[in-house]
Amino acid sequence: MKFVLSLIFLGLSCCQLTYGDIYFHNPRGSNNRLDESSRARQNANRLFNSQNNARGGYNVGNVFYYGGSQLQFEWTNQHSCGNQNANCEIVIQYMCGENVRDGVTRQTIPENLAQCKDMNCNTDTEFGMHESYENWLKCSLRQRNNGLFIADQNLGGGRKRARHTRQNANGQRRGYECSEERDYYPYWHPSPWRDIVVMTNDINRCPYYKTESENVKGRWYCDIPLQVLELNRRKGLIIPNNKADCDAFRWPRNDPEGTRGVWTQAPSHGLEEPVCQETEFTRDNHNGNGLHGTPNTFNWTIPNIEEDKCVFRIRYNISTNDYAPWDTDAEQNANPRNRGAGTNVNIFERYGFENADAAGDRGYIFKNDPTVKVFPDLDVDLAIALDTAQFGRTFQDRTFVFAIQNRPSDVPADAKIHNLNVRGKRGNIVETYPAVEYDFVPTDLHVSEEDYVHIQWTGSNTNNNGNDGQGRAGSDRNNIVLMNNQVYPEGTGVYNGPGQEFGHYGVNYPIHASEAPLGIDVLRRLAFLEPGQFGGEMSELDDAGTYFNLGAIKAPDAGTYHYMCTRNNAFTNRDQKGRLHVHPYTMETRSIGQMGGTLQAKKSKLSVDEKVFNILRTLSLEEWPVEAGSKKLESKNKKITVGDDYASDFLRVYPEKKIADSTKTFTIEMEVDSSQNDVQIYRSHSDNFATWTKVPAKIEDGKAVFQAQEGGVYVARSNRNVALIVGLTIFFIVLAIIIIGGFIYFRRHPKKFQEVISNMRKTERSLHKKV
Repeated sequence: MKFVLSLIFLGLSCCQLTYGDIYFHNPRGSNNRLDESSRARQNANRLFNSQNNARGGYNVGNVFYYGGSQLQFEWTNQHSCGNQNANCEIVIQYMCGENVRDGVTRQTIPENLAQCKDMNCNTDTEFGMHESYENWLKCSLRQRNNGLFIADQNLGGGRKRARHTRQNANGQRRGYECSEERDYYPYWHPSPWRDIVVMTNDINRCPYYKTESENVKGRWYCDIPLQVLELNRRKGLIIPNNKADCDAFRWPRNDPEGTRGVWTQAPSHGLEEPVCQETEFTRDNHNGNGLHGTPNTFNWTIPNIEEDKCVFRIRYNISTNDYAPWDTDAEQNANPRNRGAGTNVNIFERYGFENADAAGDRGYIFKNDPTVKVFPDLDVDLAIALDTAQFGRTFQDRTFVFAIQNRPSDVPADAKIHNLNVRGKRGNIVETYPAVEYDFVPTDLHVSEEDYVHIQWTGSNTNNNGNDGQGRAGSDRNNIVLMNNQVYPEGTGVYNGPGQEFGHYGVNYPIHASEAPLGIDVLRRLAFLEPGQFGGEMSELDDAGTYFNLGAIKAPDAGTYHYMCTRNNAFTNRDQKGRLHVHPYTMETRSIGQMGGTLQAKKSKLSVDEKVFNILRTLSLEEWPVEAGSKKLESKNKKITVGDDYASDFLRVYPEKKIADSTKTFTIEMEVDSSQNDVQIYRSHSDNFATWTKVPAKIEDGKAVFQAQEGGVYVARSNRNVALIVGLTIFFIVLAIIIIGGFIYFRRHPKKFQEVISNMRKTERSLHKKV
């Protein structure tokens, strides 16, 4: 029976290509590893099905985040996204639960409850667990979605349940994960995963992803008592996946007094709909950085909740363009009696054949390992290495368990908290790959003086002892010290920060502590990882612990602070350095693409409608106080020649170039002092402030609203003498009216004019006599 929702819910894995691994680097992805010293993971089935390279992942990664803090995700994926070579979707999710855990053994959690302590695998802390036992039990018994395209894969016989998919035809178990839920998004049955973001090559699907997310939409399922499921799981019981079959369900079968199924709707997660945006650009066969040599990232604000045990998941689908996956369902599956003949997928039209028979004669059939005749007049065939189980393949990685805590009482509720972490593990590029070497995350962190920074990291003592590195073999250690001051003269292209510059990337000696611009106490804690183990060998941090947490500290004075790790700075394979930019003003940054979005700062807002941008753009709003903006003008030897006084702070919208598509515009709102006279908005460029152009704006109730196509520096100016100018203008207009009116009157009545002249002469003689 075809599942009635199959055409609606054909998700990410409709068709597949080849390998396309994905790895979390911040937060650290496990790839199913658990504190093991071998370069390859020991159990690929421990918690989930990653389908990644066995050498990927990190040993440990437990950290915590403050609610409301900003976290930067970083990952690498092997195949292309953001171009026409393949279809690509990336989904980031999280789940929380009191029994979520990493465990202490590398064995897969049992399916047989008798193998767990107290006959309860959910609470047996020896084994790692994300999804619950009930999740697996229902998946292993639930009828699979028979409307899905499975190509020519064999899912016949007993392979009738949701544990069997085109990518997992034999129903192999990985933890308590459900294969069907893993392979398809959005899933049509209840799932514990909460959506954060969906990144896609086709943003036309974004409205669908947003409205169908379980964040906002509940899921229907056939509710059967767990006791009945457990007692009969090996007796052929199948949980229906649709209302009609659920209403007709009886167990034992055909027993009118037996257990009934109840078609039930589980509520949504009650969260905001996920962000949906374009994927960041990556090229094929390059499991590394994206454009401009920077990592693929997504910034997320941690929700203001308290959770002790949570985990992140990233899923990545890479699919071929040989046919239309969203229009392909079970009707195109191969005949189960003759799978070797291939599927019914229509590819002949895409390759210029008149019909399916003509394409089949040349080998253009969607099936495993076809042999095609490229040249009709040559008796030469070419074999194509295709696997229909991998033509639409989903990969994933998951982090270690993390916690979410309330922000400290001494951090204001409206203050922004930025997370500063360490990614990577011990070893050179060959030894760590497809993991990465050490680096700080974010490498370049921009904050304001009113913000806070939460510095923490973790590492392992069980890396492979043969991996290259400083200090004790197999161990990860990190610290932070400020680097020595800049050694290059001005004009050499060195970054000119928002204020004083401390240290420079190009040097390797730390600054003298006596010259340090930060508090000695904080610098000592960062350098020697205090509080921690007292004493011991600390020249290479060997006797320090693997985990360090400085907590949330207020940003230092405005400036650019260059820092490094003294241990992991070998020239041959590591360069662990970072930079903190502290701005004396508010700064907000966000990526906005074709789906539009809003960027909100304290006194300004930028709103972008759908299709205003044609690509994903990283935007920032900087609110410069008048004093700071004036200093920037002075540094360029410029003055504002329009208006008499400031009626707002400066607003910088970056990038300072045209960013809207064609003739489209976005909306900018900024606070202004509308009580002043003749307030106008002007725009310039911060590179030289050469000209100021008036921008049409609606100004009322302390707010200026206007349309723009490009970034730049915007400011409101008023005119102090406008009242005098207006008064004089009115006076001269009235005077002109009197003169013109008098001229017309006297021309029509000349006698009256003579009388006026005569009276004026008499008045003159009278006054003369009196004088």
